[in-house]
Amino acid sequence: MNPALSLDDVHLTLPAASGPVEILKGVSFRAMPGESVAIVGPSGSGKSSLIGVSTGIERATKGSIQLLNETLDGKSEDALARLRRGRVSLVFQSFHLLATMNAFDNVRAPLEIAGLANVDDLARSALTAVGLAQRMDHYPGQLSGGERQRVAVARALASNPSIVFADEPTGNLDRATGAMVADMLFAIARERSATLIVVTHDAEIAARADRIVTMSDGRIVA
Repeated sequence: MNPALSLDDVHLTLPAASGPVEILKGVSFRAMPGESVAIVGPSGSGKSSLIGVSTGIERATKGSIQLLNETLDGKSEDALARLRRGRVSLVFQSFHLLATMNAFDNVRAPLEIAGLANVDDLARSALTAVGLAQRMDHYPGQLSGGERQRVAVARALASNPSIVFADEPTGNLDRATGAMVADMLFAIARERSATLIVVTHDAEIAARADRIVTMSDGRIVA
């Protein structure tokens, strides 16, 4: 079985006023189909940058990355967008919901952009799965923080993606609400056999993953 995600000796160097800064320093990493992996480590260790290069949002300086059996090296922005569309989803600490759209349309719109069929049914099913069947017509300003993040989780999983990246998905939530959102994220990803990569500072959330990877100073150390 091929990995859903594979990084080999990946480096990321970014320019700065004081000179180039090494963000990732030879990272090699694998995640298998259906596996959940928690990425932990102190702030500035390169966790979010690992997600950035893994999705092609950030261009690696050196090394090889394969996502869903496709090599990212040398792909154009359009080709990367086509690769991600409907197959790769992201959940962020900030909810990134459109304030002028209700919960249903926030989930539905990306499905339509991806050209998927039965987008209404997919959106309703995803919102029902995160317990928001009665809140579909509500706008983000009418929802609590936990509800907004559940809309973001529904949006990420509605297309039945092959891989989901979550960057501190509970960072803006209190512990109880964060635990509930994490429960839903892990449960739905497992139910749909999606690979789940979660960056988190929360040891309890990390412990839910099949495997924990620790980063420090741009390297995987455990």
